[in-house]
Amino acid sequence: MIVGTAGHIDHGKTTLVRALTGVDTDRLKEEKARGISIELGYAYAPLDNGDVLGLIDVPGHEKLIHTMAAGACGIDFALLVIAADDGVMPQTREHVAILQLLGVTRGAIALTKGDRVDDARRAQVRDEIAAWLHDSTLAEAPVFETCATDAADAGVAALKRHLADAAIAWRARRDDGLFRLAVDRVFTLAGQGTVVTGTAFAGHANTGETLAIVRTGRAARVRSIHAQNRPVDVGHAGERCALNLAGVDKADVERGDTVADARLVATSPRIDVELTLLADAGLTLTHWAPLHVHLGTLHRVAHVALLDGDSLAAGQRMRVQLVFDEPVFALPGDRFIVRNPQATRTVGGGRVLDPFGPARKRRTPARRAWLDALAAWLDEGRLDALLAQAPLGLPRATLTHLTGFAPDALTLPDDALAIGQHGPAANDGCVIAREHWRALQAKTLDTLRAYHERVPDEQGLDAARLRRMAAPLVDDVLWRALVDALVDGGEAARSGPWLHLPSHAVSLDAREEALAQTLLPLVRAGRFDPPWVRDLAGATGAAEEAVRALLRKLARRGDVHQVVRDLFYHADVARELAVLVAQLAQARAGGVDAATFRDATGLGRKRAIQILEFFDRVGYTRFHRDLHFLRPDSGWLDTTA
Repeated sequence: MIVGTAGHIDHGKTTLVRALTGVDTDRLKEEKARGISIELGYAYAPLDNGDVLGLIDVPGHEKLIHTMAAGACGIDFALLVIAADDGVMPQTREHVAILQLLGVTRGAIALTKGDRVDDARRAQVRDEIAAWLHDSTLAEAPVFETCATDAADAGVAALKRHLADAAIAWRARRDDGLFRLAVDRVFTLAGQGTVVTGTAFAGHANTGETLAIVRTGRAARVRSIHAQNRPVDVGHAGERCALNLAGVDKADVERGDTVADARLVATSPRIDVELTLLADAGLTLTHWAPLHVHLGTLHRVAHVALLDGDSLAAGQRMRVQLVFDEPVFALPGDRFIVRNPQATRTVGGGRVLDPFGPARKRRTPARRAWLDALAAWLDEGRLDALLAQAPLGLPRATLTHLTGFAPDALTLPDDALAIGQHGPAANDGCVIAREHWRALQAKTLDTLRAYHERVPDEQGLDAARLRRMAAPLVDDVLWRALVDALVDGGEAARSGPWLHLPSHAVSLDAREEALAQTLLPLVRAGRFDPPWVRDLAGATGAAEEAVRALLRKLARRGDVHQVVRDLFYHADVARELAVLVAQLAQARAGGVDAATFRDATGLGRKRAIQILEFFDRVGYTRFHRDLHFLRPDSGWLDTTA
């Protein structure tokens, strides 16, 4: 268990920690000279069960609230220190407000400097504390009257026993998530290298494991670990950890960074949050108001984009987007506090909903429903709520970023499908609700059906073009699985590169097959300038309508391609022309114009344009400002081989 002190400057926090642990947490020369804490201090006390109690001593000066917030982000238990002579002071109130906003609900109260006042004053301060904390989560916190300068003080001894009992009964944080540690201190040790310290928010880290500095993505191998001031092989969630890192210098890491499992490396300059302003915040927020944000050990300035209204008044709660000047790291559920633009007063706080907020369309109904789903995940652990708001499924990597859990640690809902995952711990593939899976299948089949009705002479669509028409935003892995499932289930069919409905298949009778054997060589022999239907009819003696109908069937079978009405190119020649377009595009490092293609083929300008427009139509190229560009996702050339 991690205990954090809180209280006004000069109320005896550091002296009390020294009385409880024997450790003087003021380590800086300036701290000793001025008699006040400037930086975070750390102390540890062994427990009877073999565990270690950790204490974080925070500074109490109003100008050092940012340091206090960095230390408070990782504590489990608050030790509120109030001097009997002063009573409740401004920083006492602000520190408690910060603890409440960060979700710290358990604690104890130390009434210090009791030797300086009489019984009446002590009783008066007790009443003041009780009235002040009456509606807070610390209302039932026990009060211990102490005199920390007295080595035999009974109050200090009673407080020490209470903290030990609370620590032994404390339920440790779950460590089945992915490891992440908020860095609050960085230093170097001779012969060891860079050491970072902080509280592990989740998961566990092993000696020899490779982690990442999230801000930069830089890899760092864990040489050794100290957890709760003891050398260990594994550091767990909820422990104060010091990680000796190889592969990074001291300059590569700073307070506010996060050291984490590499699968969590993802940042964004926009995070959507639930923000509550304190009743005594003394301000009303409007759109784009600046605030100082303390998130973990990070301190940054952000602008507020309101998501549910035009203003946010003191005492109110609203979903907002915090927009930073540079990307930050967070996970849903992370707590934060905000201070006014002058950084002189804590005005509110809340929790992160979506660490990857959008730059546009922040207020749409779909966006609000997504934030509702994230809240349901945080409050009720409902993964189905997230999947219900993801009609295109969720990549496994996104689920990892949103939940903080490895893929094999998440129990999927019964109606969810895991697509394309290579092994239970793999972070690839995606997850989709069956309802959305069926909807995507139906949309794909409807698209094929509509295409057959509109262009009955075409055999079908290649997978890339069908995707652009039916589901352009679908993940690659999901799309391939979707097409395979439709084909395997007999709802769609493949003929070479083409996807089509099974009912769109072509069958020839004996007479048509015989005529086809005559027509195809003639079309092939024409190469870039094949004969028209009327010319083929004259050459074979067949009726023009019969030739036209048969060539359309052959087009649906993939033997020929109709470039314009009554002009069919042999499949081999169409491929040859497609290769030529690719070569010209590569040589020009861009698109192909009609004149260049005309010169390369020896055709007239009109025919060159017709062929290029055919390639646009089948999804091999796209037309933009007189140029035809290859589509990088088109499989038309590969699958017509």
